[in-house]
This record gives sequence, structure tokens and C-alpha cells, in this order.
Amino acid sequence: MHDKVFLDANVLFSAAYDPGSDIAGLWQLSPVRLCTSRYAVEEARRNLDNAEERHRLDQMLGPMAEENELAPLPDHIALPAKDRPILQAAIQARATHLLTGDLRHFGALMGKRVGGVLILQPADYLAGHAPNQST
Repeated sequence: MHDKVFLDANVLFSAAYDPGSDIAGLWQLSPVRLCTSRYAVEEARRNLDNAEERHRLDQMLGPMAEENELAPLPDHIALPAKDRPILQAAIQARATHLLTGDLRHFGALMGKRVGGVLILQPADYLAGHAPNQST
């Protein structure tokens, strides 16, 4: 089974801002399908400073699916209103993972599954998908 990885706005922002970052390596993983939402894309775009960064974002989005429907959240999940659509879209997309760097709001959910979606920081996901290195 292939991972379907939903990217939060801060992950999109980081990859577009610094194409040499580890996060930009997500686009090189195989067989991984990346997805996001229009909501996340617009948040990332608003925070990028210049046309070059926004162009990189557009290039990265090319092959990605965007989920725009929102699934209901389980009653016990407490997230600020601005973060709820991210998790709701990831659940609706039937993503296997939600990658976010937002520890302030998603910190209590890190490493947990919500609606079938495992919430992780990008570095934790990438560490689990690093090529085996021989010594």
C-alpha cells in the first residue's frame, strides 16, 4: 500500500521558501502520493514573500491532488477553528498521514491517528522513509 500524505500549509511554505530543505525531499519519495487542500495552499501562498517563492509553490503543486471537501472531526478533537479544515480535509482525502510543523496546535495529536490519519512532523515522516544506508 502506498502512503497518501496530506501537507499542511507550513510544510508547503517551507518547501517553497527553501527548495534545498529536507522538507522539499518529500517530492522525491516514491511511492508516495502527496495531497493538500486549497485552504492550505492559500495560507502558504499568503505567507510567501515574493513571486519566485510563489512560483516554486505552483510548480510543486502541479502533480498534487487538492481536497476541498471537509469531513467531520471526532468530538474529542480540540483544534482552533483555523486548523480544523486541515485535519478535516486530510480525513476526507483518506490520507494515511498528515504532515505539519504546527506543534502549538497539533502537538497533542503528534504520533496519533485521527480519522485514520497519522499526524506527524515532516522530519519524523522523512526519517521513516530514508534510504537504507550501509556502513
